Amino acid sequence: MQPPPLPTLPSEPIEQEIERLPSATRRLAAQLRLPLAEAAVWEVLTDYESLPSFIPNLMSSRLLNREGSTVLLEQIGSQRFVGLNFTASVRLELEERSQEGILGFRMVSGDFRRFEGAWTLVKTDEGVRLRYELLVQACIGMPIALIEQRLREDLATNLRCVALEALRRAQVAVPCPL
Repeated sequence: MQPPPLPTLPSEPIEQEIERLPSATRRLAAQLRLPLAEAAVWEVLTDYESLPSFIPNLMSSRLLNREGSTVLLEQIGSQRFVGLNFTASVRLELEERSQEGILGFRMVSGDFRRFEGAWTLVKTDEGVRLRYELLVQACIGMPIALIEQRLREDLATNLRCVALEALRRAQVAVPCPL
């Protein structure tokens, strides 16, 4: 018996937006559609301590506290760009609004002046639309213009990785177009 084929993403491209705001701030958003139920994707998004196993550049994700729908999480990310290693740490407060399909987050402490956003799930006829929005403000001395492209790539990568993990867990194989 052959193992099931590895899941692949639908052929629809990831839609991305970027807005350059004053004071070294960027608003980024990306979304894609998946042939899955909201609950399958929600389960992946809220499996906080497993996130580093499928999101590249996320070294650790540690659940510090949970009180009802409010979660305190500590994450450390690392990556190379322009020949240098860059590591950032954040403590995030997350608000799980599962009935609305919204997982909002905001930095309570960390290596940015501002880091906040949301994962949003919207039910569609074909499954679910997964959207990731991020508002990030660099610290003084952090070259936001140089890391803007990296942020954009990471946003799309993180979205794809969450989607692939949800597809893998649901054992859904979507044919990959040639």
